[in-house]
Amino acid sequence: MNRLLCYLLCTLLFVSPIALHAQACTTLGQTPATAFPVCGTSVFTQSNVPSCTNAPNLFVPGCDPNLCTYSDVNPFYYRFKCYQSGTLGFTITPLSATDDYDWQLYDITGLNPNEIFTNRNIIVTGNWAGNPGPTGASATGANFIQCCSQPTGTEPRFSAMPILQVDHEYILLVSNYSPSQVGYQLSFNGGTAVITDPLLPKLNTAKPDCDGRKITVKLNKYIRCNSATLSGSEFSLLPAVTTVIAAQPDSCSFGFDVDEITLTLAAPLTNGTYELVINNGSDNNTLMDDCARAITQGEKVTFTYFIPQPIFADSVGRTPCAPDSVKLYFPKRILCSTIDPRGIDFTVTGPSPVNVVSATGNCINDKTDFVTVKFATPIKIGGTYRLRLLAGTDTVIIQDECGQALPTQNMNFTVADTVSARFNFSASMGCQQNNYLFSHNGAGGINSFNWTFNNTVRINTQTHRINFPANSTNTISLRVSNGTCTDSTTQQLVLNNQVKASFTLSDSIICPEDKLTFVNTSLGQVDQWRWQFDAIGTSNLKDPAPFQFPFNNRESYYRIRLRATNLPMACSDSAEKIVRVLNHCLIEVPNAFTPNNDGLNDWFSPHNALKADKYSFTVYNRWGQLVYQTNNWMDRWDGKVKGQIQPSGVYVWKLSYTHRDTGQPIFRKGTVTLIR
Repeated sequence: MNRLLCYLLCTLLFVSPIALHAQACTTLGQTPATAFPVCGTSVFTQSNVPSCTNAPNLFVPGCDPNLCTYSDVNPFYYRFKCYQSGTLGFTITPLSATDDYDWQLYDITGLNPNEIFTNRNIIVTGNWAGNPGPTGASATGANFIQCCSQPTGTEPRFSAMPILQVDHEYILLVSNYSPSQVGYQLSFNGGTAVITDPLLPKLNTAKPDCDGRKITVKLNKYIRCNSATLSGSEFSLLPAVTTVIAAQPDSCSFGFDVDEITLTLAAPLTNGTYELVINNGSDNNTLMDDCARAITQGEKVTFTYFIPQPIFADSVGRTPCAPDSVKLYFPKRILCSTIDPRGIDFTVTGPSPVNVVSATGNCINDKTDFVTVKFATPIKIGGTYRLRLLAGTDTVIIQDECGQALPTQNMNFTVADTVSARFNFSASMGCQQNNYLFSHNGAGGINSFNWTFNNTVRINTQTHRINFPANSTNTISLRVSNGTCTDSTTQQLVLNNQVKASFTLSDSIICPEDKLTFVNTSLGQVDQWRWQFDAIGTSNLKDPAPFQFPFNNRESYYRIRLRATNLPMACSDSAEKIVRVLNHCLIEVPNAFTPNNDGLNDWFSPHNALKADKYSFTVYNRWGQLVYQTNNWMDRWDGKVKGQIQPSGVYVWKLSYTHRDTGQPIFRKGTVTLIR
């Protein structure tokens, strides 16, 4: 029955459509956690689909949950991994032509499979069309997820093939919303992605237990549970001191495949080296992976068994810089319950005092692969330290997984010195440049130096000589390492010993009655000043008093020069400027001018309007048309308008300004004769 039709009918009857399938799913393959492992070359035939549901409300991107209820009705799940990126093609073919199957694909990489019910961000694609018949993903499928629909036959039953990413893991949900339970076939074809594991199955390791009565076998990949016999008939021992009488896979009660099997022996092993051999079992095969590829008959894995004896720790983990703990590794796992958490089973001696404060393991089922011995403070002084394992004072001696007490033992470990990147430098000062020598003492066994000067120059030597401008700001960084410990530092070096003479004037044009004011803007370490006011006067002050030039009733130009000196370094620099002193600052307007380019009286403007603030000067022809305008007293009219020569004649001018000294507003007007 179509989901939309079912939803409408069930609503009218006041019965939820999901209530028809309210039974929880318990069959293997009908939950995400127990999904069928997929081999890309296999065809899955589900001849019976038990009625159940896990999630009454599934999220389907782009579909309205108020129009249809989406759920994993009578589902089966399939999990697979992508071994080569590409497109995924597959077909779900109902065994009954009237059945309606739907599907949704999830990317569960690094996630709990049950997140498909809650995580909306992992949905890859799907198809929930209501019309019966084959469905799946194909090259001609729709580029969207088809929502629930009436079975008109026009809805796309196939979606476009999704692109799988290499090393990503996926789950495919197939949901049956049909009244029939006769099932379907699922085949993977047409895509370019590889979802068949290229790794062939092999024996990996065999590890006997403490009593020599059981052997735990690890495989290099998952194998089918149904390819193993409970009697362990696939395994034999060389030498044949005993036989395998049972095999217990570790997860076949809740899955289809397994990578660890525990074998039970008829009699305990004796001391020696053995080979575990795989053979065809009573089911006429060895162990097979999910693609039915069998482990090669006769393949062997070697292991050794000795009746348990007290063990010694075999290594101390590599110590980092300034370690606050060490890891002590053993050839067998250690019983966590025998480790005193206060660390009193251990002491540490060496170049600096070390106080042990705790001891822990990475405990799983009361067993750990190593013991972490923690210190009160990090060890910062390098050298060889001795870790001593004692009997402890808690009356319980540390024991291995076979119940053997650990004997007293000493283990040495090496700690690297901590390092400091602090550096030294010396300088030779110059007038334009300073020469610096940067160096590091190399203490702490430092063997790696990485200098950076102003983010551009990079040097790997212990010392480096470099020039900096005498007036500059420079950033120096150093990173050092002894192979274990590293440190870095950055220092800013501000230099201002270059002598740079400079000054500003109150104005470059002044009236003869005004004094000229100077502002010294020189840079650097200056201890001698010399001002020269042309041939008129001098000063040795850094900031001399305003200077008055003599009255001579004519416009004059004077040279102002400043010399700055650093006497200890014998560095000097000079700067000079020209000042124009007007013959007077009386603002007058001439009554004629001759713009004929002879260099005499070619321009028209008010004279010496230096002190005219808010200055405005305009000129009009005899028809009252504006021919010239300016707000800059230094601008002058050349007798043209937009490049066009104006005729001879009388012109009217207007002048307005505010006198700088008196603050009085002035307005004047008059005429000027243009003569050509």
